[in-house]
Amino acid sequence: GVLCSGDDELAPFIPLLQDAQLSENSMLTFYQGNIEGVPAVALYSGVCKVNAAVAAQLLIDTYGCGAVINAGTAGAVAKERKIFDTVVATAAAYHDVEAEILTDFHPWLPDAFFQADKGLLELAKQAICQYNPPYPVVFGKMVTGERFIDDEEKRRIADAFHPMSVDMESASVAHVCYVNRIPFLAVRTMTDLAEGGAQALFEQNCRKAAAQSADFVRLMLKALRQRGA
Repeated sequence: GVLCSGDDELAPFIPLLQDAQLSENSMLTFYQGNIEGVPAVALYSGVCKVNAAVAAQLLIDTYGCGAVINAGTAGAVAKERKIFDTVVATAAAYHDVEAEILTDFHPWLPDAFFQADKGLLELAKQAICQYNPPYPVVFGKMVTGERFIDDEEKRRIADAFHPMSVDMESASVAHVCYVNRIPFLAVRTMTDLAEGGAQALFEQNCRKAAAQSADFVRLMLKALRQRGA
């Protein structure tokens, strides 16, 4: 399953899907076909945690997806990250949910972070080694919350979680995958820097960043196909 938050983030995947068939469920449109010879279902969920969670559960229950990749864009939090760096999540957490809610109650996490799937992380590393993408790809933590955040909030998040990036969906997709015991990964390309002009830069850079994320997911699926899985 390939889950994007917005239509601009889904758009680069549409030409990649061969023999695509469309279906609708819960006010969402699902594109089912093959990417690089790998069966895939792609959609955009709409922005925010609940929308992404609904879409992720449908990918698992209705479409039988055995793994979910959350693809798209994000804002940089780490100062070393640059616009159009692509970040592959090693783990994802909510920056606006107290950790104890998830550690002391369902789903009883050991800490605040949902871990990315080790097999998918290895596949991402394989794609880098095999295809040497012409853009930076780095690995690190991501955090998720319900709103665009300003520079002061980014500094708070950086101190508390030490993530590479912030978005509105990745941790919720990871959450759904965790409770379903389904492999999760997020691939997000930066639209803005850790400080300054996040909203304006997002709108300016979204389409290019989304296309880059989609390209890296394509390379991962190409590597998966060549592996013979």
